Parts: sequence; C-alpha cells; structure tokens
Amino acid sequence: MPVTSSPLVHQSIGLSFDRLAKRSRGQVRPTTCKAVSAPAVAAHARLSNVNALQKPQPSVGSANGTNKSRIAVLGASGYTGEEVIRLMALHPSFAATVLTGESQAGKSFSDVYPHLRTATDVPTLVKIADVNWDEIDAAFCCLPHATTQETLAQLPQHIKIVDLSADFRLRNVDTYAEWYGGEHKAKELQKEAVYGLTEMFREEVKSARLVANPGCYPTSVQLPLMPLLKAKLIQTEDIIIDAKSGVSGAGRSAKQNLLYTEIAEGINSYGVTKHRHMPEIEQGLSEAAGSDVLISFTPHLMPMSRGMQSTCYVKMSQGVDVQQLRQRLEEQYADETFVHVLPAGQIPHTRHVRGSNFVYISVFPDRLPGRAIIISVLDNLVKGAAGQAMQNLNIMMGQPEETALMQQAMFP
Repeated sequence: MPVTSSPLVHQSIGLSFDRLAKRSRGQVRPTTCKAVSAPAVAAHARLSNVNALQKPQPSVGSANGTNKSRIAVLGASGYTGEEVIRLMALHPSFAATVLTGESQAGKSFSDVYPHLRTATDVPTLVKIADVNWDEIDAAFCCLPHATTQETLAQLPQHIKIVDLSADFRLRNVDTYAEWYGGEHKAKELQKEAVYGLTEMFREEVKSARLVANPGCYPTSVQLPLMPLLKAKLIQTEDIIIDAKSGVSGAGRSAKQNLLYTEIAEGINSYGVTKHRHMPEIEQGLSEAAGSDVLISFTPHLMPMSRGMQSTCYVKMSQGVDVQQLRQRLEEQYADETFVHVLPAGQIPHTRHVRGSNFVYISVFPDRLPGRAIIISVLDNLVKGAAGQAMQNLNIMMGQPEETALMQQAMFP
C-alpha cells in the first residue's frame, strides 16, 4: 500500500489538559499532544493565567502601569522581530516596551507591518542608542549576524537576552570566524551563552542570562537526529540532509534573487557545501554522538513565504530497524508540547505547521538495506526563530513555557 498523508495528522496537535495541569504544578514536562477541544484550549489559557499569578515571578518593573516584564525587541523591523511582536501580543506577562529599527526609527510599528495594527500598546521604533536600558528587563535580539556581538556586550547585567542571530551559537570562536568571515568581537560573552534548543537544553536555559537561539535548519535537523545519535541507533558517517525553506528565511531586505519573478514557479539550491548552518548542525550532532560528525547538507529555496522541511538520510546501526528509531523518538518527545512523532506511514507537510510552534517528525524505511529516511517540518519563522525564542524567554523568566505559543497551524 502506498504511503500517504492522512487527515489523522491533525489529531496529533493539541495538549492533554490533565497533563498540562500537572505540568503547571511541576509534576511533568510538557505533554504529548492529543486531540483537544476548543473548551480545553480555553481552559489551558485560563490555567496559564492563574498559575502565572500564583507562581513567584522574577522582580520586574512596571510596563504601562502593569506588572508585566518589560521587553525590548532589537531589530524589530525584520521578519523575526515582527514574529516576536505577533506572538507577544498574546502574552499576558510580557510587554513590548522598546522596539528598535535603525532605518525605520520614528515610524509606528503598524506603518512597517500594517497587519499588526490591532496589536495594542506597541511603541514607536527607535534607534538602539536611544534605549534606556534601566527600564528593560529582557530583550529579544533580532539583529543581523555579526552586528549583535558588540551591542549585547554593552548591555547591563540585569537584562536577560535571547539572541536570534548566529553570533553566539558556535561555541568555538575560531569556527565562527571561519564560517562567518570575521573575528568574534565578544569572546568573553560567548563563554556565557547557552545554546537554546529548548527540548534538549531546557535546564540550562532556566539559569541562563544569554541564550543563543538555534537556526531554523539546525532546529529541524537536530530534533530528530540528536536522540538517535545519543542512543547509538544510527551511524555517525554518511548522514545526508536535503533541506528546503520558504523565502522568508532569507530576511526582508530587497535582493534581486528574491524578487517574485526570480523565485516563483521554480526551486533552487543555494549555499552548496558552504551554508553557515552546517557547523551549527555538526556541533549539536557531534555532542549527541560523543564523536565528530560530518554531514552532507544542501538547502533549497522554495516558492513559498514560510515553512521548512528537512529530509535526513541515515545509516542504521547494526541490528537496528526503523521501528526502533521511531520508538526512540516517541519516547524522547512523549511529554513535549511542540514536537510530535507521527504514526508510521504519515507524511509531514509544511502546511500543517504553518504559523505554529509545532514540529512534525516521521520515520520511513529506505529501499536501500540498513538505511532510514527521517522527515521533519516546522515553520521557519516560529519554531525556527521567534517561537523557540519565546519558549526560551518564558523559561528564563519563570513563565509557563507554552505561553503565547498555543495557536494552531493556519490551514488552508
């Protein structure tokens, strides 16, 4: 029987309310998703608000006369900054107090992103030099690569930071210089950074002051492969990754190769053998395997605005079968809110996670003996960027991890 995508894929989204209630009391980690009704989702929202009031929170200042944490978004005029604001509009305990945009300073945010006109209490864009950091509790940094280091190194110690650039992801500053074309300018701060692949490093994130938010491709590859490498179920050599991304992954700057006539009605590979996410992926996979891992990775640009799929081709260890791979991933993510292993035979689609913080993973036997195919999909702007950043700051600030992130995928 041919493998097909099933409507049952939608039944894997949601949250078990009973286990969520336990988690809010600190009894379990986030739960495997089961089908959940609209009343249960509403109950979850009420539960999160109640627990946020009952649980001791970090000392923060007042934002617009409330007790919300005062959040700065640096580089708010880009796509990841916009997504952070979209998600924060749903957050009961965070307030966007400062938004920066060097080239857009002085403009209202709705002038830059008209679709967020109804987001309330969003401040006017300013330059970073004009920010009063004494009035900020935490910051999302959405600045371009190589511009973040010196800015963050100057911030006061009381500010918790989630950096969405690549500047603090690579632990080895020499590796950073090799792949990003310049010496790292905040080496001491780099030593302090915690890599924020939330489902893998949740405990480290809790006590961090600076979290390096993972890249979109690394998130889509590490989530399915790290547990399998750690369990020695797949071999470290001959890992091949065929990855595809929507155009928003290239940012909002005007570029000829991103014009409609250049990108529509076709696909193309890019960054072949030299994409900057390769060392980040290899860093995580090597750590999980306990030995060096070298991958073959080729990304492709797709004619869609958002979405990402990574198809990973792996060799199974001697005596291991596909069912063992699926079982290990199911065990790893059984109590996770946002990562879901689909039933055997179901194919994940990018359209099924669009606009959400969810990740779908599926495992298939290859026709080649001893090999398996593992597919993961996510929204590159949410779980691949702003959504995972919100997860991390929620943890850092003592908030329920799912806060502002439980919206379902937008389909069709």
